[in-house]
Amino acid sequence: MEERLLAPESRPEAGLWRKTWEESKKMWRVAFPAIICRVTTYGVMVVTQAFMGHISELDLAAYALIQVISVRFSNGVLLGMSSATETLCGQAFGAKQYHMLGIYLQRSWIINLATATILMPFYAFATPIYRLLGQDEAIAKRAGVISLWFIPFLYQNCFNMTIQKCLQAQMRNRIVGWLSLASFLVHVFLSWLFVSELGWGVSGAMGALLLSSWLTVVGQFVYLLGGWCPDTWTGFSMAAFTDLWPVVKLSVSSGVMLCLELWYTAVLVLIAGYMTDAETAISAFSICLNIIGWVLMVSIGFLGASCVRVANELGRGDAEAVKFSIKVILSTGASIGVVFFILALVFGRKIGYLFTSDEGIAEAVSSLSIFLAFSILLNSFQPIFSGVAVGAGRQTIVAYINICSYYVVGVPLGAILAYVAHLEIKGMWIGMMCGVGVQTLVLGYITWRTNWDEQVKLASLRLRRWFVKPGEEESNGADQD
Repeated sequence: MEERLLAPESRPEAGLWRKTWEESKKMWRVAFPAIICRVTTYGVMVVTQAFMGHISELDLAAYALIQVISVRFSNGVLLGMSSATETLCGQAFGAKQYHMLGIYLQRSWIINLATATILMPFYAFATPIYRLLGQDEAIAKRAGVISLWFIPFLYQNCFNMTIQKCLQAQMRNRIVGWLSLASFLVHVFLSWLFVSELGWGVSGAMGALLLSSWLTVVGQFVYLLGGWCPDTWTGFSMAAFTDLWPVVKLSVSSGVMLCLELWYTAVLVLIAGYMTDAETAISAFSICLNIIGWVLMVSIGFLGASCVRVANELGRGDAEAVKFSIKVILSTGASIGVVFFILALVFGRKIGYLFTSDEGIAEAVSSLSIFLAFSILLNSFQPIFSGVAVGAGRQTIVAYINICSYYVVGVPLGAILAYVAHLEIKGMWIGMMCGVGVQTLVLGYITWRTNWDEQVKLASLRLRRWFVKPGEEESNGADQD
């Protein structure tokens, strides 16, 4: 009896550690491939910017303007619309309604392709749009040329983002991580070959971007249609064209939620464009945003993990498991955030030279290093809270929070500090940090006060409302074979 009482597994602490370890394994099974995918996908954009910076300062500023405004605008819409797929697929997988994942995925393709077509004019008419926004004439003209290259990139995102969400919901996103890593390595090689060796300039940099990004999509389709997801992909189905409106509403809520967040930095870049030295201001600010964005991709990996774990457990009907998952993911994400915070403080003054050889831009980046470090720390919490909300299908609430945090607090405060207090780029960054801080506090409070038993009931109701019987989708559509 004494031996049993003294055995490690009989102690409550041992039970907690074992439970934490099991939850950590489930979390990392989703988070690690998602982190690789996000870091490398974003890295493709950052590598392209680095090569642009060594072509010319004008090309760097034009590319930065497109990336931070147009690409963030469209990616925010498409990523937001795709997060509805994450919610629905995650809850359906948790409820063991596996056949519904393929139907939800096809519905998301229909919605996202239509959305991308609506967004395409923002790329086709970039120059007049930037002129209308009051940007520098030389930058606006150059941006109009570069933006045309992003149209094929826009359409690959319709498939890339949604397939990732579907595979992630069923914990099959390891293939996505490997494909993204391969795409990144191909992109680095092609960028070096096209720009540095062959001297193709902007055409070479953008051609490398398109080839590497579409490589990932082709690989995902091969995996999906090649029989590696037999339970969740049963072929193309006419059922994908039914019950679109409820999915559209959830997708729009998701889109608004993420757009308001991603557009926030775009608005700040627009403000930077009105400063005296617009090229330096835009370039320095966008470089810092790219650095924080790259680190943020790690946190977005945890966003995906929190979304999948919350959605799966809600689908299973286990409210206690939801709460425990949130605690484990928050603790892990915060620990990694502290590591990146320290690294940003140590190396913050040297990062600018990775993107440009211009002394003025590099010094402007160096002056923001302290703000960069604290922003990284804040962003280790915020995406996880957003992921919890997405997993529960509460995107509309987050959209309202984002409006207040960013556009009532962050943008006005940043503009006042930049122009009235004459802090310029530093003022804008302080405003941005305040907006993110308010959002994080509010989302954290809502997560803490949520009745997860009630969320289990809502998830069950949603699944019953959009349920299609396993045989119906096959009878309505062509079989995969």
